[in-house]
Amino acid sequence: MPTDIPHFIGGRRVAGRSGRTAAVFNPATGEETGVVALASTDEVREAVAAAKKALPEWAGTTPLRRARILNRFLRILEERTDELAAVITAEHGKVLSDARGEIQRGMEVVEFATAAPQLLKGEVTENVGTRVDSHSLRQPLGIVAGITPFNFPAMVPMWMFPVALACGNCFILKPSERDPSASLLLAAWLKEAGVPDGVFNVVHGDKEAVDAILFDPDISAVSFVGSTPIARYIYETAARTGKRCQALGGAKNHMIIMPDADMDQAVDALMGAAYGSAGERCMAISVAVPIGEKTADALIAKLEPRVRALKIGPGTDPDAEMGPLVTKQHLERVRGYVDTGVAEGAKLVVDGRGFRMQGYENGYFIGGTLFDNVTTDMTIYKEEIFGPVLAVARADSYETAARMINEHEFGNGTAIFTRDGDAAREFAHQIQVGMIGINVPIPVPMAFHSFGGWKASLFGDHHMHGPEGVRFYTRLKTITSRWPTGIRAGADFVMPTMR
Repeated sequence: MPTDIPHFIGGRRVAGRSGRTAAVFNPATGEETGVVALASTDEVREAVAAAKKALPEWAGTTPLRRARILNRFLRILEERTDELAAVITAEHGKVLSDARGEIQRGMEVVEFATAAPQLLKGEVTENVGTRVDSHSLRQPLGIVAGITPFNFPAMVPMWMFPVALACGNCFILKPSERDPSASLLLAAWLKEAGVPDGVFNVVHGDKEAVDAILFDPDISAVSFVGSTPIARYIYETAARTGKRCQALGGAKNHMIIMPDADMDQAVDALMGAAYGSAGERCMAISVAVPIGEKTADALIAKLEPRVRALKIGPGTDPDAEMGPLVTKQHLERVRGYVDTGVAEGAKLVVDGRGFRMQGYENGYFIGGTLFDNVTTDMTIYKEEIFGPVLAVARADSYETAARMINEHEFGNGTAIFTRDGDAAREFAHQIQVGMIGINVPIPVPMAFHSFGGWKASLFGDHHMHGPEGVRFYTRLKTITSRWPTGIRAGADFVMPTMR
C-alpha cells in the first residue's frame, strides 16, 4: 500500500484535509509508493499561523543559541546521511552516491549558517557628528517561504532555510510533490535539534499552495528554484504583493573546449557534468562548444564510446553512474526533445531513447544521448532539456563561442577548459553568466559564497546562501544617537547635518 505523506505544521505531522492528493512513484520501478497531500489555502494559512505564533520568541532568541541549534542539526545530518540519501533515491531516482553528495552540499550551508553571530554583526561609526554615533544592525524579515524543485529535495531547501532560521525568521517550505518525503525528515530532525514548534513548517502542494504563499499577507519573502516561466510568475506576483523575492529559473550551460585543453580531462568533466543525476541539474553542462574542427572531431571521438558505455541502473545499484528520470511524464518530454533534435537536422551520435533496463522495464530510464552539429537556431540548443542529452555545437573561434553564450537567453553557469591564462581571464571577465568555471565543469559556489545566475536564470536582486542569503533574509536598520550632554537648546529647521 502506498504511504500517506502528510504536512508538518506547528511541530507535528498533520494529515491533509483538502481532499486532493498526488501520487509519488519510485522512478526505478514505476511503482506508486506514496500519496502526498496537496494543501489548500486554508492549510497554508494554518502553517502561517503556527509560524506567526512562534516568531516573537524565535526572533528574540540570541543568534548564538540559534547557531547552537543549527549545529546540533548539522550533527544529526552527518550521522543520518545514509537514511536521508535512501529516501531521496527512492523518490527521485538518482544514484545513492549522488544523493549523498547533494546532502553534503546542503550541510555546507548549514555549517555556514552556524556562524550567525558573526554574520549578523552590524557596523559602528563613532562621532559621525560631534557627540553623535551611528550604528547599523540586521533584523529578521519575519515569516519567509521556500518553493523548491524535485531535482534536489534536500540540498535546495538547505540553500534556504538554514540561513533564514539563523537570521531569526520562521520558515514555510513547499517542496516538490514528486519527492516530498525528504522534507519531512528535515523537519523532524530540526525539531529534534531544538527548533521550536512552528518555526519550520512543511506544506505540500501544487499551484494552489504556491498562490496561497504568494498572496498571504503575513509572508514577507519567497525563495524559489525551478523553471524560468514559473520563476518569472513567482517573481512578478511577489512584487505585486509586496514580497521580497529571489527566483532562480532555467539554464542552458555551455562548456568551451579550447584547442589547447587536456582532452581527456575535458571529456571526463563533460561525462559527469552532462550525465550525472541523469542531467536533472540546473548546473548540468548541456552544450559543449569545441573550438575548431580538429578539436570537435577529437571530442566526439572520445565522447561517443564513453556515452555508450554509461552504467545505467536503479539508484540503489552501487555500480550505476546514472539512474532513471523522475517521472514517466518527464521521460516522455526528454524523448520528445531528442525527436525534435533529429527532425531539426542535428546529428544523433548516440541515441538513448531505446534503452530498457532489464528487470526494471516499468522504470523511467533513458540512455545517455549525444548530438553533434547542433546550431543555435535548434530547439535542443535554445531550451533547457533537463535530461541526459548533450549537444555539441561547433565554433570556429573563441569569439564565436563567447558570442553564443552571451546571446543565449539563460546565464546560469558556464565553463572553459584551457591551458591559456589569457583566454581564461578574458572568459571570466567578459562572459555574461553568473557562475564561471575555469577547468571546473560545474562551478557551484561553496556555501560561504552565493549561488545565482544572470539574465533569465535569476529574477530578483539577491543570489542564494552565503552573504547574499544573509542580506536577503534580513533588513537593515541604522541608528543615529546623541545623548543629552550633547543636545543643543532650541529647534533646528534646516536639513539635518552633522557638525
